Amino acid sequence: MQAKDVMTTAVVTVGPDTPVTEIAQRLVERRISAVPVVDDDGRPLGIVSEGDLMRRPEIEGQRHPSWWLALVADPVDKAIEYLKAHGGQAHEVMTRTLVSVDEDASLEQIAALLEKHGIKRVPVLRDGKLVGIVSRADLLRGVAVRQGAPQLSADVAGLRERVAAEISATGVRGEFVNVIVSGGVVSLWGATFSDEEREAAGLAASRAAGIRRVENNLGVFTPSTRTMLWE
Repeated sequence: MQAKDVMTTAVVTVGPDTPVTEIAQRLVERRISAVPVVDDDGRPLGIVSEGDLMRRPEIEGQRHPSWWLALVADPVDKAIEYLKAHGGQAHEVMTRTLVSVDEDASLEQIAALLEKHGIKRVPVLRDGKLVGIVSRADLLRGVAVRQGAPQLSADVAGLRERVAAEISATGVRGEFVNVIVSGGVVSLWGATFSDEEREAAGLAASRAAGIRRVENNLGVFTPSTRTMLWE
């Protein structure tokens, strides 16, 4: 399986001039931990995570580094940290070093990148433009599909994206729901945070144009599983 088979296509993004307050609101409303920053052409510029926002002084209480850290700190690093702490827009607080993959990257390659860089998700690019994102949860679902349901395969991208959009409109956390379409049959794999979300995802998938049947294989996360995913 490749990135295009497991990636979440309904990605929440922000522009470089999006206010930090608006970014924080989106993270809370969509129950996500990071948003890619893209330009007008959909090309990624960086990513803003909860960690970037948590370093802000209004959250930390204006913590000051010890004197010896100030002596050895790189001036560039100090400037970057200042922008993260006081900046009011996405381009001022985002992490600019962005690790990404293309659609044909294998699950093994993605897993190695997440491990090497200590990150939780990786943007997926097509011709330099953002088309999806693969999280650790997506990898887990991909492995489950590959081992437990080998006959399932991705179908026309447009149909899969319509299903993902319908599910996203319900408020269900899309990054934990993998959509696989074959012959007009949509199979949902992954997990939700409640039985109600599981049912809502199945109903939403059935409403997408071109879908004949929905196989809802979604599970429901236990509290311990949620903790494991976000450690």
